[in-house]
Amino acid sequence: MEPRRFGIMLLVNLGLGLCTPPVGTCLFVGCVVGRIRIEEAVRAIWPFYMALLLVTYVPWVSLGLPRLMGL
Repeated sequence: MEPRRFGIMLLVNLGLGLCTPPVGTCLFVGCVVGRIRIEEAVRAIWPFYMALLLVTYVPWVSLGLPRLMGL
């Protein structure tokens, strides 16, 4: 696995991990601030799971932009 791809995948996984139960620190704080139920917030996060799958299993998704920039 290319180091840039690993780094991008790591950041996406860590970012999503902050917003998912049971640890979900950002999820709980965001629900309190926004005055919504956790179930509503979790339903809104589902598209990001699909993005995580794409970044993980389709290399072009995670490496396309850096290659276009010449990095």
